[in-house]
Amino acid sequence: MPDSVAPRQWTIMNNRLGVDMDNFQKEIDERANLALSNKFELLLFRLGAAYQDEQPELFGINVFKLREIVPMTNITRAAGMKSPLLGMANIRGQLIPVIDLPAVAGCTPETGLNLLLVTEYARSTQAFAVESVEDIVRLDWNQVRAAESGVSTRNITSIACLDNQNKMAMVLDVEQILHDIIPSVREVKEGDIDAKSFRLRANAVAIVAEDSKVARQMLEQGLKAMGIPAMMYNTGLEAWVKIKQMYQEAQAEGVSIHDKIGLILTDLEMPEMDGFTLTRNIKSDPNLKNIPVVIHSSLSGSANEDHVRKVGANGYVAKFEIKQLSAVISKVLEDAEL
Repeated sequence: MPDSVAPRQWTIMNNRLGVDMDNFQKEIDERANLALSNKFELLLFRLGAAYQDEQPELFGINVFKLREIVPMTNITRAAGMKSPLLGMANIRGQLIPVIDLPAVAGCTPETGLNLLLVTEYARSTQAFAVESVEDIVRLDWNQVRAAESGVSTRNITSIACLDNQNKMAMVLDVEQILHDIIPSVREVKEGDIDAKSFRLRANAVAIVAEDSKVARQMLEQGLKAMGIPAMMYNTGLEAWVKIKQMYQEAQAEGVSIHDKIGLILTDLEMPEMDGFTLTRNIKSDPNLKNIPVVIHSSLSGSANEDHVRKVGANGYVAKFEIKQLSAVISKVLEDAEL
């Protein structure tokens, strides 16, 4: 059962307004430290009913991606702007796009769009209009399951099990939503990656752990342009099982693990096992610790970069900087000299 935190959405909002910045910074530090124990906090919210007389479903977003919660404000709609973009809002002097999240999810709010969730993803800022905010819960990543096999919508990345009574929340694939709305800033374009030789052994592959469908597609394109064959996995746990399996195969064949795996590229937020835990498992294993690990995440900031160093990752790149990712991969492979 999750360690439920009393409703604090208005506390978060007040802290963002500057009421108590010391406590706010303390909360941020505490949330960042959760990552080192395979835990995170999920903001729960509702978008309305998907069908008539249906109980509105719960949705969730990682609190660490939340910059603030504000009441609905004036929105300026630009010419030619279409749903689900509502327009632009001026929030603390910054003009940011506002996305109608119920429209994206196919829901109808019963009381209207009342709140804006201002989020930071991949070095971009946007606001998601929602009907209501419910709570914040603290979860272990093993309470989260990949949704692709059982959920048809393209905008859900995973399902969070909130308690033992089958209460669940659908975790949105914000990367997919932003890609669908603003695809031009997410595509891998010709010329984004320099034509260079990446130092990988002849039959070695990259193991990629990433739960977002659109991010996996982009990484596949990018690694293909680098000439790096890749094996893609939806969760950190799936990747970890495969890594251990490949080590056993290497032992049986009398070859080095580096003949099998040349690079591990991992997201941070993933069902079952997050990227910090995956990296720590690899770097604490004497048989695997020399495999280069690059973390590729939409979670940015000094706290996360500090954790990257603590778990021993060889590189860290914020999504979706393909040129930077290419440069980091090239460097860590060169430094490894395996």
